[in-house]
Amino acid sequence: MTYGEPEVATTTGRDRWQALADRLLESVSPYASPSGSLIVLPGPASASGRWSDGLEGFARTGLLAAFRTRGADGDDPARLIERYARGLSAGTDPSHAERWPSIAERRQAVPEAASVAILLSETRPWLWEQLDPAVQERTVDWLAGVVGTSGYTNNWTWFQTVIETFLRSVGGPWRQDDLDRNTEIQESLYRGDGWYSDGAGPDGSQQSFDHYAGWAWHVYPLFQARILGEDLSQVHRERLRAFLEQAGDLVGGTGAPLFQGRSLTYRFATLAPFWAGAIAGETPLPTAATRVLADAVLDHFVDGGAIDERGLLSIGWHREFRALRQAYTGSSSTYWASKGMMGLLLPEQHPEWSAAAEAAAPGSTASVSVRSLSAPGWLVVRSEADGIARVLNHGSDGFRGPAGGVRADNPFYHRLGYSTATSPDLSLGGVAEPLESHVALLDADGAPSHRDRIERVHLGDRVAVSRSRVHWLDTPATAGASADVAGWAALRRGPRVTVASVVHGVAELRLAWWNAVAPAPQPSAIDDLDAAWPEADGPWSFRIGGWALPVHDGRWRATAASTAARDDGAASAVIGVRGMEQQGIAHRVGGDPFAAGSVTPWARGTAPAAEGDVVAALVALGAERTLDLENPPEIEIAADRVTVRWSDGAVDVVPADGVRA
Repeated sequence: MTYGEPEVATTTGRDRWQALADRLLESVSPYASPSGSLIVLPGPASASGRWSDGLEGFARTGLLAAFRTRGADGDDPARLIERYARGLSAGTDPSHAERWPSIAERRQAVPEAASVAILLSETRPWLWEQLDPAVQERTVDWLAGVVGTSGYTNNWTWFQTVIETFLRSVGGPWRQDDLDRNTEIQESLYRGDGWYSDGAGPDGSQQSFDHYAGWAWHVYPLFQARILGEDLSQVHRERLRAFLEQAGDLVGGTGAPLFQGRSLTYRFATLAPFWAGAIAGETPLPTAATRVLADAVLDHFVDGGAIDERGLLSIGWHREFRALRQAYTGSSSTYWASKGMMGLLLPEQHPEWSAAAEAAAPGSTASVSVRSLSAPGWLVVRSEADGIARVLNHGSDGFRGPAGGVRADNPFYHRLGYSTATSPDLSLGGVAEPLESHVALLDADGAPSHRDRIERVHLGDRVAVSRSRVHWLDTPATAGASADVAGWAALRRGPRVTVASVVHGVAELRLAWWNAVAPAPQPSAIDDLDAAWPEADGPWSFRIGGWALPVHDGRWRATAASTAARDDGAASAVIGVRGMEQQGIAHRVGGDPFAAGSVTPWARGTAPAAEGDVVAALVALGAERTLDLENPPEIEIAADRVTVRWSDGAVDVVPADGVRA
């Protein structure tokens, strides 16, 4: 497509979705074990091993089979129920050669058991009620392995709750104190406006915001209610509606979801909360708007090559890209994308499928819109000309390594910017030396700093400020060591760096300064696990990295020292405004899930930055014709604020403790 002419998704109806479900389920059948209990797809194994991955393949494709069968009122031409009944019988038989690992044997069996429980509940008349009593008993025994267990601290609390709710519904064992404990944990992680933090960091902070807030936290309450034959509770209805009112702005105008957070290979599972709202009758979207949004997102991935020539969902975002995986990701994990097809639970007569669309997919119709999301600490910038949604991140830092250990920025959480069209470089080198959407202090050798927990300072309508203590990793390249793994085992602690984002159209004025950290009185290994690491010595200079524009070999051009553009009109730029005299463009290959490589403009200071010195650069991503970077703003620095005056008369004030006027 050409930027400036966003594609308009064509609503294709429920038949298309059902046909796709049939295709996906048929394509995995050659990889099933003889009994069908284990489905091990080609590709890498997860940290839990192939045995666990086989259960995962059964359970996650079983979710899709359940949605397809329930929504069709039992119509099952491919005899899916028979297939999964045979697999269930073998998998729950302790003496069978193709049995499933128990929950005691593999912790990963817990989320898969939740999917099995949902499969059984949604297809109760055709599967559970038709099982031989002995198979029912074995199934109850296998699921009951979760009863009385604990230690679930994030969305996993819902897996145990759903399993035990199903067990209760069929007369199996369950414990009220398990459900009560999970509810208490769930409530402690609710951060308002429909957002949950998916667990807490090592220091107890609750700043893990990503797609799990939608495809887990707002989906399992609905499944629990359906198991009980009840409506979704009022509290969960209100939170789901509040979340959906914001989540629509995290999908780009061409159907691309935000590229941020872990487990991105689940792809169109991002649709799960939208379908949950339609199923529960609790959505802010007009009738059929969920369908329009879902069609656009599905098209984004199908057209992008998410389903390979074998009909399988590979590990990746568009096409296969294994650098996207986490340790728990195996070749079958991708089928949590089944959640994105929950809409099949709605019969074809449902208005969401049958009614004419009343409105386009959610999101502002203004040429550029900006809104702040207080729970995750984000500024969201959407632009109609290019269909891109951008997040300026001043509040989500995800899962961080514990203090005392060597740790790099998590590229899925620690960047200052995420969008629906870009990704940080995910190669080993890209993780070791972060550049894209990143502000770094460069040491004397040019090594960039990494940051720890994000401390929120300010979030307004167009201005956001956060700070983090930074550190440097001594890698083989920066330490002058050999390629021995020991070369990675060092960390140098640095000062606290404050970063501010000021939004003006699709451009962002990014400001930064550093302040020394006062040593803790009598530090000890208990008070400060990082105390053993040496303090880094300056001098340091700042570097501001822009958005990584995905490109294929040679298919881009530099239109200025730090502006890169593609032939389709998309561009990324960084323009130094204060203390950023040197500018350039970095071309990296092999670390971008969107294309063969990426180009990232950057700006840096040529002289060391003193404590409190403010540096600034304009950073922009979008249609090249819309990037107005010719008239940079004026910056006035006072003792506690930075005033930004734009050429069109707009004025923004940035809270700025610790700056040098």
